[in-house]
Parts: sequence; C-alpha cells; structure tokens
Amino acid sequence: MSTQSTAGIDDTGTTDHPSRSDGFVRGVSEVIGGPLGDHAVALDRPAGREGRFWTAARIVLALVCLTLALHWVQKSPCQDGAWQNNVQYTRLCYTDVLALYYAEGLNEGKVPYVDHPVEYPVLTGYFMGALGLPVHALGAKDPGINQGQWFYNLNALVLGALAVATVGVILALRRRRPWDAALFALAPALALTATVNWDLLAIGLAAFGLYAWSRTRPDRLSAGPAVLAGALIGLGGAAKMWPLFLLGPILVLAVRAGRIRTALLAVASAAVTVVLVNLPVAIPYRDNWNRFFELNTTRPIDWGTLWYIGRYLDGKVSPSAPGDLGPFEWLNANIPTLNWVSYALFGLACLGVAALALLAPRRPRLGQLAFLVVAAFLIFSKVWSQQFVLWLLPLAVLARPRWGAFLAWQLAEVCYFAAFYGELLGAATSRPVFPEGVFVLAATLRLVTVAVLCGLVIRDILHPEQDAVRATYADDPDGGVLDGAPDAPWYVRRRGRQATNLPAEPAPA
Repeated sequence: MSTQSTAGIDDTGTTDHPSRSDGFVRGVSEVIGGPLGDHAVALDRPAGREGRFWTAARIVLALVCLTLALHWVQKSPCQDGAWQNNVQYTRLCYTDVLALYYAEGLNEGKVPYVDHPVEYPVLTGYFMGALGLPVHALGAKDPGINQGQWFYNLNALVLGALAVATVGVILALRRRRPWDAALFALAPALALTATVNWDLLAIGLAAFGLYAWSRTRPDRLSAGPAVLAGALIGLGGAAKMWPLFLLGPILVLAVRAGRIRTALLAVASAAVTVVLVNLPVAIPYRDNWNRFFELNTTRPIDWGTLWYIGRYLDGKVSPSAPGDLGPFEWLNANIPTLNWVSYALFGLACLGVAALALLAPRRPRLGQLAFLVVAAFLIFSKVWSQQFVLWLLPLAVLARPRWGAFLAWQLAEVCYFAAFYGELLGAATSRPVFPEGVFVLAATLRLVTVAVLCGLVIRDILHPEQDAVRATYADDPDGGVLDGAPDAPWYVRRRGRQATNLPAEPAPA
C-alpha cells in the first residue's frame, strides 16, 4: 500500500510546533514560559485548517517581507550610486546590481550579449536587460531620474517577490511543518545578501522546479509534472549553474526507487531548456556568450574559499624559501590544474553522495541529497562569493529543519560578511582594517559550520529515526514519485528485505 504524503495531497496531519519538537527552540522558549501548552488554541487542528487569520503560514510570509524590508533599508546608503569615501564598504551596502548597471553598459542602452559580453549565464543577462533597458529608455526621456537607483529598486522588488515565492514553496512542501519556512524567512544571510547579486532568480526557479517534482505521481500522469520540473530547474541552471546539480540527486534516488523513467524525463527536459535558452545568444554572439565560461576558467583563487585559506596557511605552517611556492600558492599560479583539482574533489564528493543514497538503510530524502551536493560544490569551489550562502538556505530548510546548527551557521555567515567588507575596505584604501588572519578565521568558521551541517544531514540519513521531517511525514514530502515508493526489486534482492524504503514494522508483542 502506498504511503505517499506529498505536499500537494496530504495536508491533514497535525502541525509541528518547534517549541515541542526542536530541542534548541524548546530551550529558548523557557525564557517566555516554556513550550506551547496542551490547551493552546488550535494546537492540534489539522495543518491548513487553523480557522484564524494569523496562521503560521501567514506569519512566516509576513516575516520574510519584514526581513526583505530590513535588507532594503540596509542597502539604502548605496542606492544613489554616489559611492564616495568607500561608503559601499564602510556601510556594508555594496551590490553588484547597481554597480553592473553601469559596468555592463545598461545605462547606455547596450543589449546584453549583443552589444556587450556579460559575465553571467544567459538567463541572468536576459533578466538584467529586461529590467535595465526600460529604465534606460525612461531615463533618456526624463534625465532627472537616477537610473541606477531605479534599476536597483526594480530589481529589489522582483527579487524580493521571488524570495517570498520561495517561502511559499517551502510552506507548500511542508504543510505540516510551516515553521520550517521561518528558517529561511528570518535568516540573517537573507537580510544581508538578498540583492547583492541576482541569485534569488535562480533560487526561485529551482524552488518552483522542486515543487513541480513533488507533484509527480507513479502513473502515466507523472510525465507533465516531471517535464515541468526539469524545465524550471533548467531555467534556474540557465540563470546560475548550480540548480542543475539538483538533477543528480533526483536521478540517483530514482534509480534506487525504480522510477528512472520519470527522472529521465526531468533530466531531458532540463537539458532541452538550457539549450533552447542559450542558443539565441550562443550562435550569433558566441564570443560575448562565452565570457562566463572564459572568466570561470581563468579565474584564480578567490577570497574566502578553502583554497584561499590554504594559501594563507602556506606561509604560516611551512614558509617557503624566496622564489618557492607552497602547494596552494602553486595551484593559484597554475589555474588549469587548480580547476581540475577542484572539479575532481567535487566529483568525488558527488560519488560519495550517490554511494550514501544507495547504501543508506532507508532511501534518503531529496532535500538531504540536494543540500549535500550543492554544499560540496561550494566547499571545493575556487569561488565562494558572499551571496552564495543564499543557494544553501532553502536546501538547508528542506534537508534539516533544526534551529541550533542552522543559527550557528548563520552567525558564521554574518561574521564572514563583516570580515569580507573589512577586507574590501582595506584593499580599497591600502590600509588593512584588521590582520589577514581575522578574515581567514571568519572564512574558516563559515566553511566549518557548513561542513558540520553536512555531517548532521549525513547522520540523519544513516539514522533516519533522527530525521525531523520523517518524525512528521511518513517518507519524503518533496519526493513526488519517490515519496512512499518501495525500493526497486533489483535493489531489494541485493540488500535483502530490510533494504526497502518503508518504515520498519514494530516487533510482535
């Protein structure tokens, strides 16, 4: 018998309350009198049927709007574009959105890729042009307006809407656990980096893709949602490459569940979408289109990465003789080798995640594997920009909705954010704000907390009884066709009866 409990069809369970289920929240709640009581109003009503205006979902949506408003205020000192005396660094309000309006020639009416090479994948370039060119046209008619400020605010409005939509997707996927979405809505990293770049475009598309995948079913009607899921993930990958990594976990889990056809539909749809979105630029404007790939191929070790930390340690642990290079400094001087080492480590990490998915006592959830793959990419990448934390936010919520480790990670991200701007200010003024070791320490804390989160997710996979989501749902509310599906017959034959994905039956009395 199927145990499906996907977000789209199963919303009759009791709402999870973190003050009872999450040890960290339960401890903090003692400050205001302890966990929610047994007789609290609507405590045990089915999720989505609370019968009052301020439901958990509406509170969370209001909270993300508040976070985005605070972000807009935090960025306001930079909105006029008159960045005098390094205000963009001293006020921590720098944003690529405003800077690149001028750097990419949008203020002159240049069409992305047609008139100017763009350093981002094509859908981000299209997005920049779709918002920037009308602003330029308006500015040409009314020279009194500040084009850069109009462009930034228009982007902030659209990107903010995508952030709210992402919270809506998390709420739809977690109808019994609406407070999980508050992790994203209240994340300090969202408040600090939401509009540093256009990452929320890819995040929103990837979230919609995961929701579409959750609607797939084990019958002939699953083709439509699978194709839609692939198309949305493909659009996300055409904006920022990382959403394409979600297809790997979908494929591996589908192999174990014997649902390979549905997964292949999604993968094929994503591939076709990426090609169709790229072709209008890649063929007629190949050199301008190739700028993204050229930049990423030739880029040296960037600030805050594992490799940057290694370069710092090169000179501290084993100082070289004059003219000699430590191993990390050597990699920075030999970028093709650095690229291959980075790719190889990420590939090995992906193989490890695939092995984990196949060897785990119970099939992992999609959110868990997706988080591990994207986190592995960031850990081993030679570039880890400040706003890349946004990639992990929704995946962390889906993978492990626990507040303690999540807040520790967010604290590390805030520390890195502040240290990074100190580093930028020091580079701009040629006067270091603090010793280089402070920035390296902040980068190390960020890396370590992400690695710890990965370790906790792996522990939940190996011990599914500790998985907070499975304490509320029978299996995987994000899994769609995978949710509640038994393991494939070939897998059961290899591993034995205990390898099925269904929960173990209680022992007879």
